[in-house]
Amino acid sequence: MPEIRRVAILDDYQHTADRYADWESLPEGSRLTWFHKHLGDHEEVIAALEPFDVVVAMRERTPFPAEVLDRLPNLRLLVTTGPANAAIDTAAAARRGIVVSGTRGAGLTSTAELTWGLLHALTRSLPAEERGLREGGWQRTVGRDLYGARLGVIGLGGVGGRVARVGVAFGMDVVAWSAHLDPDHARALGVTPVTQRELLTTSDVVTLHVRLSPRTVGLIGAEELALMRRDALLVNTSRAPVVDERALLAALHAGTLGGAALDVHVTEPLPTDSPWYGAPRTVLTPHLGYVTADAYEVFYRDALDDILAYAADEPVRLITP
Repeated sequence: MPEIRRVAILDDYQHTADRYADWESLPEGSRLTWFHKHLGDHEEVIAALEPFDVVVAMRERTPFPAEVLDRLPNLRLLVTTGPANAAIDTAAAARRGIVVSGTRGAGLTSTAELTWGLLHALTRSLPAEERGLREGGWQRTVGRDLYGARLGVIGLGGVGGRVARVGVAFGMDVVAWSAHLDPDHARALGVTPVTQRELLTTSDVVTLHVRLSPRTVGLIGAEELALMRRDALLVNTSRAPVVDERALLAALHAGTLGGAALDVHVTEPLPTDSPWYGAPRTVLTPHLGYVTADAYEVFYRDALDDILAYAADEPVRLITP
């Protein structure tokens, strides 16, 4: 039977991961270490994780390319929250004999709900108004109605479909596009399928809900942003590389885009010198889409199950190249 000696839990920012699974049930003699701060570059990751034979990673936060995996000689099991992780080189892991396991998906509803929270914050300037009120001020901005506005949903899957249904309930004109959009599915949700160009040129709000893949990296770049209306809003709770960050910053500073609400960032956590802190007409959150008690229970309980199954020489939820 594989021996479990040292287990690392990464990116436990809130010091709460211990609440969501019975970690005391780990094999006797195993030692659990919580990493409450994000590990930085490859060298820091290697230095910190070299002693561990099991690592539990949070989503794609910490990349595990071949050059990192090759320098973790003790690693035997790499668990990722979620059923897939684009930041893990699974082929390199397989070559090294490292088992990669995932968890069930979680966060579909929570991400959809956060999307609407961000959109409301953006259209009604809620962060600025809340700050102003605490400073003794009163009504400083004029908001925008959503009723009757056009909502463009890019990606009509688990999250996008939920977002679209809420848009319909709000009385919005909801349209959708993706590379493999099912028109019948869209119409069943009360959504009109359109071309990418029509969605970008006519929508008051564009919201992104696509998987990160080579095909979706840079999906919204300078050319696509130029098609959008000057007062249009962009919401991204998907993955940061789907949008060309430099192009989006340029559009916001130039005033050619009405605003953006972002829960995902190219570098996470956001560095203290990030240009996003000075970006106008933005609402920024620290990748909160999946950060709910319900989602954490799924992630951490499944991660523990993965470790116990591996210790019993019966690994589950394998992620292979």
